[in-house]
Amino acid sequence: MIDLRLLREDPDRVRASQRARGEDVALVDALLSADERRRSSGVRFDELRAEQKQLGKLIPKATAEEKAELLGRAEQLKADVKAADAERDAADAETQELLLKLGNLVHPDVPVGGEEDFATLETHGTIRDFGAEGFEPKDHLELGQLLGAIDVERGAKVSGSRFYFLTGVGALLELALVNAAIAQATAAGFTPMLTPALVRPQSMAGTGFLGQAAQDVYHLDKDDLYLVGTSEVPLAAYHMDEIIDADRLPLRYAGFSPCFRREAGSHGKDTRGIFRVHQFDKVEMFSYVAPEDSQAEHQRLLEWEKQWLTSLELPFRVIDVASGDLGSSAARKFDCEAWIPTQGKYRELTSTSDCTEFQSRRLSIRVRDGKQVKPLATLNGTLCAVPRTIVAILENHQQADGSVRVPEVLRPYLGGREVLEPVAK
Repeated sequence: MIDLRLLREDPDRVRASQRARGEDVALVDALLSADERRRSSGVRFDELRAEQKQLGKLIPKATAEEKAELLGRAEQLKADVKAADAERDAADAETQELLLKLGNLVHPDVPVGGEEDFATLETHGTIRDFGAEGFEPKDHLELGQLLGAIDVERGAKVSGSRFYFLTGVGALLELALVNAAIAQATAAGFTPMLTPALVRPQSMAGTGFLGQAAQDVYHLDKDDLYLVGTSEVPLAAYHMDEIIDADRLPLRYAGFSPCFRREAGSHGKDTRGIFRVHQFDKVEMFSYVAPEDSQAEHQRLLEWEKQWLTSLELPFRVIDVASGDLGSSAARKFDCEAWIPTQGKYRELTSTSDCTEFQSRRLSIRVRDGKQVKPLATLNGTLCAVPRTIVAILENHQQADGSVRVPEVLRPYLGGREVLEPVAK
């Protein structure tokens, strides 16, 4: 959530952020009104309580005649205090409810618009010309079947559409990717973490995934637990309700977890293969830093993602995501999109978001710097979303006979194997 003080001091900035997101600007005025009622009812309650306490001191010293009048006033004050308390609680509840609906403040450099209004910042690598090489590229599913690596038919039989099995070298390729990604993160100073896949509502809400993203979240009604769509959620909630000493920052974690997404708004999109699925594994970077360091840390996370994709020898571009496509928690987000030959376009492989103080305020995570205690900043960055990375590797490193060349960075984790060979025609 944002700082209410900032809302009062500069409501136009908050309105502009809502407008850039394509969200309801009227929410800002409703929140300002609720906050004013909350503060005025709080003042009213404090005044009545002070009068009540003063009256309590006067009654024992009063004459019999005065005491009757004072006792009558005391009864009225008791009712007034109760009413003021209820009014204050109601206004506070309304303020908090509205505050939780408000997205993070969009960074001023973010391009304004929807999904297609991003700005391209960089392009890396060379896109292969398969025509010049004399063959038509196969898509990742055909390659995966030739290699005995992907089985979507049995995935659908067992679990339904958008589920899959990774088999043989497919399973080995995932393990190689995860191990290589964790090795890079560890070398960069991240603490490896295996995180829970089920979290409580306060963890999910605290990271901002129960607002506009709620339709994509799996919920276990009986247990009131949520399946995470990313290890960002348990990593953000890891220090919930804690005060962290400033000399411990930055704190950097690399979480590995299964991820579950309903993909409710994606009917008819990417239905072939394993590009868009309901369950997948992912290595996620997560940072806790001082608020003034968040933009620099955001650049560092992006550099680690670029290092990873470069090591996989993939052509990719970096985009500055537009305001309407940020998600509620992010003030700014960079995506790295790899070239997918059979789609003839770049597709998202990694993403990194600067959430500033938005999540830490919701999760009550603060930093102690001398005598000052204040919210800190949180950032996240996908290092390796396994299925999409497999898609990019298979398609970009395929050879005419259906085999796939293994990027050098993965070979030590695949027993030195340089090529994945077809096992079936």
